[in-house]
Amino acid sequence: MATVLVDPAVLPDLSADLASLDLWVWPVATAPVHTDGPRAAFQLRRRMVEARRGAWDDAATWTPVWVAFGDSWRAGADPLPWSAHAALWDTLAAHGLHVRFRKCLGGVPPLPVVREPAVRHQPGA
Repeated sequence: MATVLVDPAVLPDLSADLASLDLWVWPVATAPVHTDGPRAAFQLRRRMVEARRGAWDDAATWTPVWVAFGDSWRAGADPLPWSAHAALWDTLAAHGLHVRFRKCLGGVPPLPVVREPAVRHQPGA
């Protein structure tokens, strides 16, 4: 996952651009891995902005998101291909002034994926 600060005005467009590449945006404030998502988002945003010592001060109110790679980028247990990294970094760079990120990937606790059980058709039902 990549951690990105996004200008809220472009978040829907960025999300759509990334989704078209099977890259998925998770706002930190609403991610199910946190019991207090808004607080986690505040703390993450603050750490990211302060780490840049003034260079990212314009992003002090932006939305922190995680960007995850969809299934089409995966080949079993193999590492992500470099083309996946390039697609992410190029798309973020295309939004230039409206995103702040470092070219590195990190991790978060696994997000629970709820899958509906397959419903079997019963003859005569």
